[in-house]
Amino acid sequence: MLTPADDYPLHQTPETINISGKNRNFYDRFFFNGYNDEGDIFFAAALGVYPQLNIMDASFCLSIGKKQYNLRASKEMNSDRLNLVVGPIEVNIVKPLEETILIIKENEYGISGKIHAKARHKPIEEPRFKHNQDSGIFIDCTRATQNISWYGEIKLHDQIIKIDSFKGTRDRSWGLRPIGNKDNKETKHTEAPQFYWIWTPMNFPNHCIFYHRNDDSLGKSWNCRAVVDNLEENSRLEITSPKIEIDYKKNTRRINGLKIKLEDAELEFIPGRVFYMQGLGYTHPEWGHGNNHGKLEVGFDIIDLDKAESELAKGLIHNLHIQTLSKIKFKTPEIFITGQGVIEQLFIGRHKPSGFEGILDRIIE
Repeated sequence: MLTPADDYPLHQTPETINISGKNRNFYDRFFFNGYNDEGDIFFAAALGVYPQLNIMDASFCLSIGKKQYNLRASKEMNSDRLNLVVGPIEVNIVKPLEETILIIKENEYGISGKIHAKARHKPIEEPRFKHNQDSGIFIDCTRATQNISWYGEIKLHDQIIKIDSFKGTRDRSWGLRPIGNKDNKETKHTEAPQFYWIWTPMNFPNHCIFYHRNDDSLGKSWNCRAVVDNLEENSRLEITSPKIEIDYKKNTRRINGLKIKLEDAELEFIPGRVFYMQGLGYTHPEWGHGNNHGKLEVGFDIIDLDKAESELAKGLIHNLHIQTLSKIKFKTPEIFITGQGVIEQLFIGRHKPSGFEGILDRIIE
């Protein structure tokens, strides 16, 4: 089946571009976040393409005051992977890897806007993510992360939010991971679920810094990278042996304090506003990525942040995956500067160094 994408010289197999292999779990995804200097406004967006499922979904979330507003949409994409419009949400690539426009059209839920994302540096290609579970592929994907500057405006009912000095991060990922509605005939797992993930893109006036890690149940990292980009010198430094210190909030799996050591530099995170990734579909029981909602469906809900925080010790799985907007102190023998970034975390299952034993147990002090 020919689609508009086939007019671009991007084919890598004899198939038309709408054919992405035989694995139903293939996906191709955009992610964005943004925040102001004061740390009291945070937004995020995502758009996912699932060719084998013939589904495209998207979401836009705004966290302001004591609420997180979540707009979600899903459609049958009819094999057209270039039509990046899902209901009221659109991703417009102006210049690949340099500029993107995010459009949220006026809708009945009162949240809309048009915001431009411009790259602050060249994207960082993370190491190939390959991880098996039960002798089968659990994750096999490529990821690219890039810090950005935002401008434009977002409208929430009658409130207009000017976006003129916001920073943030975008990433692109594609490959294989569990997606879509569960198949009752799927093979039952013999291994307990386990996933330990920390992802920390950071923005400073003249630096962009990135650190991430995935650990196994014993605490051994199977994927880890740290990069420091100096924007003034247009240079990139790869850190070969980063170290990390974590303090967890009592009786929870929530990171309460984080320090990262990069050779002679130290990064200290001061956590602030919490963003719940379920707003973008991650671990959401209904709006999980690639779930089938028919020809087109748009949904909306609001998370009460105080209520979600009060339920923290309950270990609700759909609230485990978060990004915590943080102030960050960056210290070396020569400099001391402050910036912002996020601590993204998802901790499921055992992690011996942290004291996690069961699938969702907490630390007991």
